Amino acid sequence: MADHTRRTVLRGTAVAAAGGLVGAMGGRVAAAAPVPGTATRDGLRFPFLEGAFKPVTEELTAFDLPVTGRVPRELNGRFLRNGPNVLGLEDPRAHHWMLGEGMVHGVRLRDGRAEWYRNRWVRSASVAKKLGEPYPGPVPPDDFPCNTHVIGYRGRILALQESGPLPYELDHELGTVGTYDFRGTLEGAFTAHTKFDAAAGELHAIAYYPTWDHVRHQVIDHTGRVARTTRIPVADAPMMHDFALTEKYVVIFDLPITFDPAGAERGDLVPYVWNEKHPTRVGLLPRAGGEVRWFEVDPVYYSHTLNAYDEGSSVVVDMTTYPAPFYVAGRGSDGPYGAGTASLERWTIDVAHGRVRTRTLDDRPQEFPRVHEALVSRRHRYAYTAAAADMTLAYLTPGGNPPDRAFANALIKHDLLRGTTQVHRLPRDAAAGEAVFVPSEGARAEDDGYAIAYVHNPDRGAADLVILAAQDFTGEPVARVHLPGRVPLGFHGSWIPDA
Repeated sequence: MADHTRRTVLRGTAVAAAGGLVGAMGGRVAAAAPVPGTATRDGLRFPFLEGAFKPVTEELTAFDLPVTGRVPRELNGRFLRNGPNVLGLEDPRAHHWMLGEGMVHGVRLRDGRAEWYRNRWVRSASVAKKLGEPYPGPVPPDDFPCNTHVIGYRGRILALQESGPLPYELDHELGTVGTYDFRGTLEGAFTAHTKFDAAAGELHAIAYYPTWDHVRHQVIDHTGRVARTTRIPVADAPMMHDFALTEKYVVIFDLPITFDPAGAERGDLVPYVWNEKHPTRVGLLPRAGGEVRWFEVDPVYYSHTLNAYDEGSSVVVDMTTYPAPFYVAGRGSDGPYGAGTASLERWTIDVAHGRVRTRTLDDRPQEFPRVHEALVSRRHRYAYTAAAADMTLAYLTPGGNPPDRAFANALIKHDLLRGTTQVHRLPRDAAAGEAVFVPSEGARAEDDGYAIAYVHNPDRGAADLVILAAQDFTGEPVARVHLPGRVPLGFHGSWIPDA
């Protein structure tokens, strides 16, 4: 098979279809071609271009943002979130949500004030061309405007993507600095879902690529260099969107979503298929070195890790999953399609007896689980998830036939020790994105801090940055920071405190 770059493998004909230059207008940048709203074409609907997903067309900058309530003075830093925001799309049939150009939205908090809001496209070479801007230096292989996550790492801000592209570094005002390869040590693909072990000072990744016969576990040490890469043989080039980490193990999920070479040759936008012949299994790779031990499980689509930890001779992993089958490329719509809704599950991998026990912790539709980041790879009690009706409906909309709208918008706090939940309910059309937990200064309890999320405000037609006291989760927000524009439903983000 020909050696495919990310452009030819993952984007298919989308690059050619999503054309159009844009120009700068004062402090704003606007797309030349209008982005479709609720319009249909050839009888099809495009749920990931409508409603809470509808892309924004301008880059905005606003200072001294209005606030309802009071921003806690201890919150000094930036709340950033990444997501696909297609630029200059001419034909919605050439669109897939996960291929939209990355746009990072950010709010800067300091000394009780909301100093600014900015949203900026990640300036890959293709985005720079569309914006009529120069791209500094040579174009890297598999160049892509990373759209999935944004993290802080050793004083840098990195926008991340899986399966090929280098991370893009951003400055503290969300301008694109350029690609970042961990001081010249990153070879090949990276991931969107890193895990940082604060105690060990290590950043971990599981990387996959469609032409590899393996996946790679990468460890970036305290010097900021890739210190160790372990190649793990796998068949069929599976998609590995996320993984988990404990003090002893790297937890790897090998699922039946695999690369489709024929689809790539046809120019399919996302040439990955549900492959019933590929086994569903979870693997444990010892962090101290050694071979992966695999455990088979019933077919399922594993979406995102909350966290994982060791418990005696077992490994406990909390995560969101969808029932099988799951179609990443969609079935008649412009985004993923699930056979059911996402729920929060716990998998207990019994190493001594060679089996996996699965248990549903909460079957309400929900996604984007987050934990206190200092507890990654260690035992946790609390979890935070988001329930967004528009996301649930979009994932259940093959061929443009949406089910009823009896789904809620809410942020959910889970007490996994007591088996209870607290729900911060939101109004109709108030779609909530991922909630990130930020600890209070000198916090002694795991939930002493704040849950922060972008939430659409239907009364204003724009987003609010909502700050909840995690120990008063169902109460009124501590603060609502009113942004000047919308923040479409997207993917993942981080709180990046001041140094």
